[in-house]
Amino acid sequence: MKRLVAAFFGAALSSALLAQSAPPPSRQAATPARPAAAQASVPVPEETTAIVNGRVFTVSGSPLERGTVLIRGRKIAAVGANVAVPAGAKVVDAAGKIVTPGLIESATQIGIVEIPSGAEGTDDQSSADKDLSAAFNVVDSFNGDSTVIPVTRVEGITRAVVAPASTGHVLLGQGALFDLTGAQVPDSIVKAPVAMFANLGEAGAASAGGSRASAMLRLREALQDALDFSRNRIAWSNAQRRPYARGRLDMEALVPVVRGELPMAINANRASDLLAAMRLADEFHLKLILLGAIEGWRVTSELAAKKIPVVVKPLTDIPSFDGLGATLENPARLARGGVTLVLSSFDTHNARNLRQEAGNAIAYGLDHDAALRAVTLEPARVWGVADRLGTLDAGKDADVVVWSGDPFELTTGPEHVFIAGREMSKDTRQRQLFEKYRVIR
Repeated sequence: MKRLVAAFFGAALSSALLAQSAPPPSRQAATPARPAAAQASVPVPEETTAIVNGRVFTVSGSPLERGTVLIRGRKIAAVGANVAVPAGAKVVDAAGKIVTPGLIESATQIGIVEIPSGAEGTDDQSSADKDLSAAFNVVDSFNGDSTVIPVTRVEGITRAVVAPASTGHVLLGQGALFDLTGAQVPDSIVKAPVAMFANLGEAGAASAGGSRASAMLRLREALQDALDFSRNRIAWSNAQRRPYARGRLDMEALVPVVRGELPMAINANRASDLLAAMRLADEFHLKLILLGAIEGWRVTSELAAKKIPVVVKPLTDIPSFDGLGATLENPARLARGGVTLVLSSFDTHNARNLRQEAGNAIAYGLDHDAALRAVTLEPARVWGVADRLGTLDAGKDADVVVWSGDPFELTTGPEHVFIAGREMSKDTRQRQLFEKYRVIR
């Protein structure tokens, strides 16, 4: 302890002496400007990484045998079989390995739930405030230091849609898409808000008096009020419109939804609930995304005809009153029917199992390439970020994973994970605990 204190004061004294010996401001101002200007104009070289010799699944095209992915700064600079590797580039030899885009988790509470056992560990809902639901936004709760983030990204998941959890409201609030670098807001935000989330079906009924009809009425009322608010905002501000069922914050949050600018992501599972959500979307011209969709396979033709994307959990086969038609073949049947399919773990602490969920969907009939698209390109399209993510193409964010083998096989794993061009550490809370207690003294 004495040494630490001495080191601290020694460093402080040295800093003070250096400050005293520095020239005064007037003398600094007399320094010739030309060298400073010349130094400032020299560009800082961007770090370049070349992943070579791997089997590259670009997702946007056919796989490349012994391909190269060239990363410069935060972006993919080039992808191909004959890409020249610049001198000085860091080289990752992926011979015998698989290279894919980073995986995207589409329904989780990563960063807003640390320990799901009480208010101290959760920031995923606003159930106690009856006047605040649609306006609730996960961005202000997101914690980049969450120990769940490293555990998730070491499994090849580079981005995640963080959604509010089920509450005592039909409307849950606004979700956002984050990167999993561990950066804090705003640096971690990819897109916010990414969608307005709501509950129908059994969960919606529980929050609206016990009936599915009540949940639909409450949701329709909120959308009708938002439409009126968007058209008569000045009149409402001057108390010349009827009162709304929800407050100003919720009305403002719902305006982009009723204008078709922001998707509404509705949790529903039973076939009849999925159809009800589609009718609501037609009525209000909503951009609809369906989450859960346990019985989605029963309404495949309707979903495909209306081009409504669905986010499903492949490992759902236990029937419930909300989903009597549960089957492990749900993803395969939806994909064969032409439905835009996205796979999700619907988990937080085990979102890392996303690739295993996809692997099980393959085991029950989903095409391998369709499974890869369902955790890369399709979620990027559904959440409106396909211009940046989802494929290995020049100009896109450099989210790249080098796998020891097929990413959907249980015995393989990621060997290198890049997010926006930066390789992520393999260190996690679990690894730290393992090293700490490797030897019990």
